[in-house]
Formats: sequence, structure tokens, C-alpha cells
Amino acid sequence: MKTKILLCVFGVLAIVFSLFSLGLTQPKPGSDAPMITNTFAIEKGYYGYVWKIYIEAEDPTGDMYKIVSTVDQPGWGPYFSDIILIKPQNQHHLKGYIQWNTFSKNAAHIRDFTPITLRVSIFDKAGNESNVVVFPFEFVSRGVPKYELPSPFNKDDMKLGYLQIDLYDPYSGSVGPWEPHD
Repeated sequence: MKTKILLCVFGVLAIVFSLFSLGLTQPKPGSDAPMITNTFAIEKGYYGYVWKIYIEAEDPTGDMYKIVSTVDQPGWGPYFSDIILIKPQNQHHLKGYIQWNTFSKNAAHIRDFTPITLRVSIFDKAGNESNVVVFPFEFVSRGVPKYELPSPFNKDDMKLGYLQIDLYDPYSGSVGPWEPHD
């Protein structure tokens, strides 16, 4: 019973957070916030798939500082954010991919057709946030699409960093990221 109440509470919090974040999806006009200009990611893959999320971004002041990524999974809600620091040579313009190895130490398996949503934004040193880009992804055991990278990502293949987010299987009875471990 406690688990159901917790899931309801976290579900409501996720909805409130989502509604609140809708106002934060675009930088304020006239600000020096970074801007994500191009993106690409496939939308399906098997559990354990090495998912590459391609982004290109610019910052007029050249002080991009960190890439912030958050995952939302039905049955668990939003996970804690993951941060990738941006190297100094990429703080004015960056182009490359974030790599996420979707296998998790917390879940022996994620069921087919389990959807997740990845939200990515970039912050500069002054705390200005870029536009938020949303990447849907669904776990499937068959039918992983083959793809060719679109321009501008088909020229250079620079890894920007790794996502360190461990998923939970909501059907396994495993302990979630916010619950105490025994």
C-alpha cells in the first residue's frame, strides 16, 4: 500500500515538474543563453543498447559549462539528473554525441515496449539554460532501426561524454532510486 501511495505522490510530482518545466524550454529573448541547434537520436533499441544522442550547440559568449540530462520512466518517474562538463575548447560551439549504455546494474531486464524520455539542456557559467530537447526512446527486442547519421553529424564523431543513469524495472520489485536500500 505504501508503494502505491509513493508512486501516486511521485507521479503527481512528475506532472507538476513537467508543467513547471514547460516554461523553461526556450531561453529568454535577449539573453546570452546557449542554444541547441541540431539534434538526432534513434527512438528504439534493445535493453543494453548503446544509445548515442547527437547534439550541436552554440553559445554567443563562449561559456557553455555543462550538459544536463534527465530521464523520465513510467512507473518510476524522473531520475536524478546527470551532468557532463563541457571541455574548454567546446564552450563556444560543440557538436558530437552523448553515449548512454542502457544496461543497468539495477535492472536485470527492461521489458519490451517500455518507453523512456530523455531531456537534454545546456547551462552556461552564468546559469542560463538553453532550450530543452526531448528524446523519446522505447525498448524493443526486435526491429532496431538501421540509420545513417544526418548532416551535420555525419562528418565528425566526437564523444561529449557518458550518461551515468541506471534504470529500474518497475515490475521486478527492485528498490527505486529514492527508496531506502535494505
